[in-house]
Amino acid sequence: MLNQFHKGRGSNMNFFDLLVISINSILLGRFLFFSKSRNRLNIFLLICAGMITGLHMLIEGYRWQILPAYLLLLLPCIQFLFFWKNNISTSWLARIVKGFLYILWLYVVFELPIIAPMFSFPEPSGPYKIGTTSLHLVDKNRLDEYTKDLDDHRELMIQIWYPAEVNKNELTAPYTAHSKELAAGLQTALPLPQFALQHLNKIQTHSYQDAQLVKNESGWPVLLFSHGMNLYRYQNTFQVEELVSHGYIVVGIDHTYDAAATVFPDGRTVLNSPQLDDGMPALDKHIAVWTDDVTFVLDQLEKFNQTKNEELYHSMDMRKIGMFGHSYGGATAMQMLLRDDRVKASINMDGGLFGDDAPKQGVGKPFLMMNADEMEKYMTEAKNSEKNDLATTLFKEFDRRQALALKGGGYSLTIPNTSHASFTDTSLFLKLLQSKGEDPQYVHQIINEVSLEFFNQYVKDDAAASMKKIADRYPKIQLTKNK
Repeated sequence: MLNQFHKGRGSNMNFFDLLVISINSILLGRFLFFSKSRNRLNIFLLICAGMITGLHMLIEGYRWQILPAYLLLLLPCIQFLFFWKNNISTSWLARIVKGFLYILWLYVVFELPIIAPMFSFPEPSGPYKIGTTSLHLVDKNRLDEYTKDLDDHRELMIQIWYPAEVNKNELTAPYTAHSKELAAGLQTALPLPQFALQHLNKIQTHSYQDAQLVKNESGWPVLLFSHGMNLYRYQNTFQVEELVSHGYIVVGIDHTYDAAATVFPDGRTVLNSPQLDDGMPALDKHIAVWTDDVTFVLDQLEKFNQTKNEELYHSMDMRKIGMFGHSYGGATAMQMLLRDDRVKASINMDGGLFGDDAPKQGVGKPFLMMNADEMEKYMTEAKNSEKNDLATTLFKEFDRRQALALKGGGYSLTIPNTSHASFTDTSLFLKLLQSKGEDPQYVHQIINEVSLEFFNQYVKDDAAASMKKIADRYPKIQLTKNK
């Protein structure tokens, strides 16, 4: 019941939220300005408000965004129990003060669920339902650089999404089963208090945990996903689910110590150890850790494809592999084009390029660079500036590296009214994380359509796919194939 209730919710308040807020607001207003006696109507309203609030807490679970709405019920209860014999004040000053405080509190009550909504992901447009499962991998050929034990090896968590057959009674998986750990790790990347994100375990996805795979004799093409620095493997659920619904298997990787929080099956949690302050030379060098992670995951998938007695791994078409990533993960996706022949095409979503420069003639494989409006503005200003400060130098270098990587047929685009977070689920978390004029659902629609068309053309080799169709459909993003 709860699962189905959440699947239908919009990006702001649902009906149950609105019902709790409305009845508690009416009740408080009545006790403040009209009657607080123990008459039948007040008793009836108190019972109704108490039952609805209790059911909301039971079914929805406690959420900090609705706490002010719960508190609306507290004052009428106190008045009813202890001060009901007192008359409502007839003083105009008292009524004005009470009215001002009442309106101010109602503003907070209605605004919080809008600022920090219980958002939902768009219904995937493809013909397939989505299954998901997680896997713990240990690279016996690499030591863990971060631990004190010299015998520890590099450990990773990956998540696999795949086309699935689903029964009517199966329930979708929550966005995360580790909201407290994720909220703790995200404090590095997002300027939010930890409690502000602990409701993420109540957000429902369109993915079904460990659902049965749809059989495909020719195998499903595989896409790898690499998260942004200090983010996490399912940070682009909006995009992953859309791609899987159109016949891809997507594998998301938590880059341990650089992910917000990596939770292993035995309960161990590794929070992030921020690398962003180490400067460009250190980040250029560090990207080898991420590309080694991706290479190891690819090696494991190939091994599983041959040896593991599970249909999921035998259904991967290892001849058709693409990659996409956000931020540092996007830079990793570009590096994998240079380093691994198995990766046929890749997308970088608003990532400054780190690691080796592309060859002078370009990457030499299908490559798409998605830029945020904010990033494009910074690079343009830096290119036209004579300053030599750190920020200007950094964005000039990003512009140089990007221009080099796009030579020889690379695609580029810029989505208006977007920032770095716009390319992830995090733009749905809080209105404060959105750019001025940004519509995150529309931005995600563009990202999904562009990504699907790109991978259909260059990974699936679908003759009907055409990037020109996307360029014509969305002229404002200035999708360009560079020479």
